Amino acid sequence: MIAEAAKAIKDAEYLLITAGAGMGVDSGLPDFRGVEGFWRAYPVAKRLGLRFEELANPRWFEEDPHLAWAFYGHRLHLYRDTTPHSGFAKLLAIAKSKKDYFVLTSNVDGQFQKAGFDEEKIDEVHGSIHYMQCSVPCNQVIWSAENVEIVIDEEHFLAKDPLPRCPQCQAIARPNILMFGDWRWIESREEEQRKRLETFLQKVDGKLTILEFGAGTAVPTIRIMGERIAQSFDATLIRINPRESEGADISLAMGAKEAIEKIGQYV
Repeated sequence: MIAEAAKAIKDAEYLLITAGAGMGVDSGLPDFRGVEGFWRAYPVAKRLGLRFEELANPRWFEEDPHLAWAFYGHRLHLYRDTTPHSGFAKLLAIAKSKKDYFVLTSNVDGQFQKAGFDEEKIDEVHGSIHYMQCSVPCNQVIWSAENVEIVIDEEHFLAKDPLPRCPQCQAIARPNILMFGDWRWIESREEEQRKRLETFLQKVDGKLTILEFGAGTAVPTIRIMGERIAQSFDATLIRINPRESEGADISLAMGAKEAIEKIGQYV
């Protein structure tokens, strides 16, 4: 199957890389798979009896902003401090050898940009932790989180003051991420990314291969989008996932880094 996947990539003129949380596991990032996986990463959530989808909810920025920013502040610093695994660089080299490429990801960690992928060729469908917005929101402004530093009381898992605030109304600020039950996410940045994805797809005038990494069925956004694009463009869909690789033209039951390394021997 590796040789078959490598041939589909080699024969492609255009490459669409799609990725879920499993893409970052080899870099040491948690994928929050199942409630026990999430609780291992955040024991305080287990103590509070909160699942990922309950804690990753905008209501906490109103009800308990110190808890909300402990969770998102920890993730912000984790993603900042993480070095993308070597598979990213090898994947970028493959992508650059094509007529064009694009990345479609549900990850909010910014790892593709950090690995050197072109910012203009990435659609982060759930937003990015590296950008901020007002939690109200009082306006539609999105700004960089570059200067945001969150100090966390690790014992109580609460962020210390001062918390990030909206520069316009001084309400608590929050990451520009689509959360669960979220009606306040400002979509404008992602909408611009989506337009660039559509432009890329409109340009495709040859063979397109879709290379999917670590996109599970719990939040199947990436799987569904990739399958629809594959159907529309008669593209080959390669699904790489150690546990849920079924349902694609080519399925590889392995992690992202291992798969890229093995494919790289052929491409």
